[in-house]
Amino acid sequence: MPDSVIVDHRGEPIKKRELTEEIARASMTGVRSIWHHESVASGLTPVRLAAILRDAVQDDADAYLTLAEEMEERDLHYASVLGTRKLAVDGLDPVVESASDDDQDVKMADAVREMVKSPAFDSMLFDALDGLGKGYSAIEIMWDRSGQQWWPRGYEWRDPRFFRFDRESGKELRLKDDKDIVNGLPLPPYKFIVHRPRRKSGLSIRNGLARLAAAAYMCKAYSITDWLAFAEVFGMPIRIGRHGANASEDDIITLVNAVANIGSDAAAVIPDSMRIDFQESSNSKGGESLFERLASYLDAQVSKAVLGQTMTADAKSAGLGSNQADVHNDVREDIQRFDAKQLAATIQRDLVIPFINLNFGPQKSYPEFKLPVPDPEDLKALVSAIKDLVPLGLEVEQSVVRDKLRLPDPAKGAVLLQAPAKTPEPPASAANHASSCPTCLATARNRAQPAGSYVDELEADALDDWEQIMQPMVDPIQELLDRSTSYQEFVEGLPDLVDKLEPAQANFVQQLAAATLKARGLGDASDTEGQD
Repeated sequence: MPDSVIVDHRGEPIKKRELTEEIARASMTGVRSIWHHESVASGLTPVRLAAILRDAVQDDADAYLTLAEEMEERDLHYASVLGTRKLAVDGLDPVVESASDDDQDVKMADAVREMVKSPAFDSMLFDALDGLGKGYSAIEIMWDRSGQQWWPRGYEWRDPRFFRFDRESGKELRLKDDKDIVNGLPLPPYKFIVHRPRRKSGLSIRNGLARLAAAAYMCKAYSITDWLAFAEVFGMPIRIGRHGANASEDDIITLVNAVANIGSDAAAVIPDSMRIDFQESSNSKGGESLFERLASYLDAQVSKAVLGQTMTADAKSAGLGSNQADVHNDVREDIQRFDAKQLAATIQRDLVIPFINLNFGPQKSYPEFKLPVPDPEDLKALVSAIKDLVPLGLEVEQSVVRDKLRLPDPAKGAVLLQAPAKTPEPPASAANHASSCPTCLATARNRAQPAGSYVDELEADALDDWEQIMQPMVDPIQELLDRSTSYQEFVEGLPDLVDKLEPAQANFVQQLAAATLKARGLGDASDTEGQD
């Protein structure tokens, strides 16, 4: 495929021979040296800061970019909150969606997924987020063509001071080079990932968080310096040496040395005629908290600028209610979603589309790269709702529930957790009847056992000859019942029947007779109701 057929998002045709070359490497000398940048943060003054910010928007951003880097290195709070914002996006799991279910679209999406799995890809995402503080970041793609596919073998973060914006619009990022020191060189298509996060509308160089936090950083530096000076002067009481009128010159020198050294040694040796007094300074009242309050205030402003809130960053907010913390976390979630959406768009434009075009040719639709922010869910409430609503007829897919609970689909042949089987309970009338009839109770127990169980076999063996055993006791009762015309007559005939049996049989017969009579009565009543 000719090079001119494939163009980048600016309409510039690519030159494949440039893709495998290293374009923006650093050098010991020249305009891309990393050793020729002096410190900016040391001794920063309001006048100097104003000049740095003004020069940054007038095509000389080197001092501003150096200050942005030093702020991350020197200010613990700024480094913490900026790192939190970066990691909130870098920790998201990338997702690649195919354009359709067409075989070719699925194949292209699989290729992008394979590229995203590379460990170098994760590092590249973090380097791209360097643009949050400085306004932009540029990463050079090291393409490899040794195999059958174009493949990014690595990603090199490039110092933002190696670049400049065009003089005409201030929007096009160009590479500084000795071939054109004034204007720089245009970036080759498909060679760089350029991430320019937007905090507000306007030029990228004015969008960096470092520009927003620079004034607070300078004021805090002044505050900390003054705090240290205050602690050095007023942190220890004033030491006053007193000597008598007759003290010699040597005694006075000894006293002076003792007063000077007691501050660091906490010990001194002086004659009995001399003494050292410690006097608190009244001028230092309230000064011990003034500088701390100012530093805390400035840190809170930086937290608001970087995170959009102070609840999770400042210690004084830790005691506030959880409802307030939830509200502030929602605001921070909005920022996280916005950052993730912008970074995903950059990766789609500068990496995914070039990768597809180089390997599959230009397409009408491309696999889509996303960094989705998961919605916080109350899983306990979800499970409770499903438990209550499914019995009422709500239809829910198991796969959806598994995804929300982050449970994988069970493997084939795996041992599964199941609800315990419930034994069906017999109707109340049948239960009463079975409790009064030993034979029926045994039969009911036999039916309640699971089919094919060992219990069934044992009970079946034990009850094989129950009719032969029970018949001699059942027949006399049945005969007495048949010839009796009333309950009273049946009861009066029982003693004669019992006298003819063994004691154990007699007791059992009395119980069996009572149960038989009840069963006959229930049966007659049921027949009568059926006739009515």
